[in-house]
Amino acid sequence: MTKEETLQLVEQEFATARQAAAVGNDGMVRVCARRAAGAAIAFWLQSNDRPGWRPDAMSRIRHLEADSSFPQEVRDAAMRLSARVTPQFTPRYSNDPVEDSNRIIRHLLG
Repeated sequence: MTKEETLQLVEQEFATARQAAAVGNDGMVRVCARRAAGAAIAFWLQSNDRPGWRPDAMSRIRHLEADSSFPQEVRDAAMRLSARVTPQFTPRYSNDPVEDSNRIIRHLLG
């Protein structure tokens, strides 16, 4: 996948996230933000070999969170993005998943 194709996919996910936010579907906003970050990580992995990183978005986000070669702010964004919601379906952290995804994407894609 090219960088342009990756950016198109990211924008599609963010458009869906905006639609979900407009109707109060916070769960879908998180899903879209995770998929957008996963797409950016997949593109980045094409030229940055990381043996053992699995192909799904959540695993890649968790690997990024644990990889000390990334800046702490990027790892923190990955941590918030990968965190499970509470049994009451609320995030454990006060955050904006789209902004966390954007932070990861900006770091990886420039």
